[in-house]
Amino acid sequence: MCINIWKHFKKFTEKRGGNVVDLGIGIIIGSAFTAIVQSFVKDILTPPLGLVLHGTNLENYFIVIRPGRNESAVYATPEEAQADGAVTENVGSFLNTVINFFMNFESSKKKDETDPCPWCQELVPKDAVKCKYCTSIINEKIPSQYKRDGTGTLIDLDQ
Repeated sequence: MCINIWKHFKKFTEKRGGNVVDLGIGIIIGSAFTAIVQSFVKDILTPPLGLVLHGTNLENYFIVIRPGRNESAVYATPEEAQADGAVTENVGSFLNTVINFFMNFESSKKKDETDPCPWCQELVPKDAVKCKYCTSIINEKIPSQYKRDGTGTLIDLDQ
């Protein structure tokens, strides 16, 4: 069974060429970038936001739903409340997560400046008329000043 799975995996990677390695590198870089964004949000962005909105670090903003063993206690952090047995809604932590998500989402939007060649499927610039890999003419991108003759050769109409 294990050998069979390995054969299928090997076939999959051979079929995809270097794309599997590129995917692995992308995942590693993506997770490192996510850590940077999380640190930026937690350490740089939300502390001043918390001071403006709540007077403390935003991550420490929480609501006690049910008090703990010491019902008259005033808790400074969600961890302190939970240690006493209180049930809390950690609003600040949730807002941190939402901010992290949107920052990662916005930064991951990459301007797609390439399209696959209709013939060889390699990525070429969006405004390319000819594929640099297979040298095929990309029909839908031929400027209006050109047309094809009977042999398929492009003719410049401006000349």
